[in-house]
Amino acid sequence: MPHITFVHGISNKPAPDELHSLWLRALARDDGLDCNTEGITSSMVYWADVMYASPDPNVEQLEAADDLLEAQQEAAPGTEAETSAWREQLPPDERAFVESLAEQLGTDLPDDVAPPTETARGKAAGEPGTLSKKEMEAVAVLERVPLPWFIKRPIMKLLLRDVHHYLFNTKHSPRPGASFEVQKEIRRRFVDAVKQGAGTDGPHIVISHSMGTVVAYDCLKRVAECPEVDALFTIGSPLGLDEIQDKLKPEWSRAEGFPGRVKGPWINVYDPLDPVVGFDPKFGNDYLRGGQGAVEDIKEENWGKWRHSITKYLYGPKLRDRLGKLFA
Repeated sequence: MPHITFVHGISNKPAPDELHSLWLRALARDDGLDCNTEGITSSMVYWADVMYASPDPNVEQLEAADDLLEAQQEAAPGTEAETSAWREQLPPDERAFVESLAEQLGTDLPDDVAPPTETARGKAAGEPGTLSKKEMEAVAVLERVPLPWFIKRPIMKLLLRDVHHYLFNTKHSPRPGASFEVQKEIRRRFVDAVKQGAGTDGPHIVISHSMGTVVAYDCLKRVAECPEVDALFTIGSPLGLDEIQDKLKPEWSRAEGFPGRVKGPWINVYDPLDPVVGFDPKFGNDYLRGGQGAVEDIKEENWGKWRHSITKYLYGPKLRDRLGKLFA
């Protein structure tokens, strides 16, 4: 029997069963792929409780939300990620990583240059308010995304926090009595889920979104006990960012970036107006196999102001067509 392992991304989420059902409904909507009727089993790698005190109870609102409401809910991470307090006591190597990635994501841009005025753009190098090259690249991306800055910046801050905590295996306590080594715990959950899927007849496909794509890639490339899968989907992924790629070394290299535990295709789906994919949404040149391109980059244009939505991606005709062919 075919199986899908889903991996969610940034921001707090509804309870595990509710989130899993939401993804299945989104994939099946309007004559899409109905896993229940097609005999496809599935599971959800749920890790929101590693980062958040309690599940988001507003699953009905999420399904009925307009673009701005959905984006605002995604951008409500809690006080730790909203402030820079968690960054203040980092050791030098972690601080350097976070500052470089923050520059790339534009999280620290001041209000008067986000989006920047033409005056700020034109300042001579060294003048107050001058933007670095990375900040200008971030501005170019963020200006394209049709969301207000007060929503865009919290989303980028949340991505910054989650990426750091995962890649550096930060010890995090989301609520009294619970403490996790973030990477270690989430890796365990992913590997356990993939082992469950490996026990089915196949094909076994991993569908990951947002920060979940970093989890999926990390485990499939760098965790020895992780089983093989038949195909990998990365959706709305930040894996194109140089800072993330650098932290995936030594296992990652540009020439041998394709994860060997993916026996079949790696399909990377992106919307160019999705703020999380940044200015490098395509992976064809970053994750080669034997020095040759191996990743299938698919441009899936969503709609409205909030283009990072997993429900919109799962509704996309190109994604559905490619997924359907794997089960044919």
